[in-house]
Amino acid sequence: MRSRIVVLISGGGTNLQAIIDACKQENYGGEIVAVVSNKADAYGLTRAQDADIATAVLSHKDFDSREDYDSALITEINHYQPDLVVLAGFMRILTPKFVQTYRGRLINIHPSLLPKYQGLHTHQRAIDAGDSEHGVSVHFVTEELDGGPVVLQAKVPVFPEDTAEDLAQRVHQQEHRIYPLVVNWCCSKRVTMTGENAMFDGLILPISGYASEE
Repeated sequence: MRSRIVVLISGGGTNLQAIIDACKQENYGGEIVAVVSNKADAYGLTRAQDADIATAVLSHKDFDSREDYDSALITEINHYQPDLVVLAGFMRILTPKFVQTYRGRLINIHPSLLPKYQGLHTHQRAIDAGDSEHGVSVHFVTEELDGGPVVLQAKVPVFPEDTAEDLAQRVHQQEHRIYPLVVNWCCSKRVTMTGENAMFDGLILPISGYASEE
């Protein structure tokens, strides 16, 4: 039986589309059962509807606090009984309660070689630092923002003439390649989270120094 996936989005949903496409493969380990957005105009909702996937909109503007919103979001997600919750451009900082609810089955993609450049504007920060390479990380989500154990990274070169937009486009290509891969690993239980470690086939992934190669 395929694992049940709920995807959270806020925008265009290009990573969502990459996962939707991957789920069409006969041997893929999961299926997306719902897509939830905090923005009604997110184009990713259209992508989901075109693929006959259930959608829901839960606007954070309708709630008095982050805690109230996340409680309602938990209720909405649990309606679909997910095995895995995938953040795909969901532009919200999650409360500890939310993270703890889905600990070990909540993953995110971040456009940097973590632990470098947690937070926003990662492409420009890499350029400003004079980095020769940049990239993307898929990681388990913990209470620390962009700080959970990394599962997989992909690197791209940074060229002297690059703008942040150039670099973003190069990184996006890698995002669409590695995120469906990690989702499949999680669905098939090849990748798990034990304590503070990401595990692959029972072995601790080599996180230390993994993102800092020169």
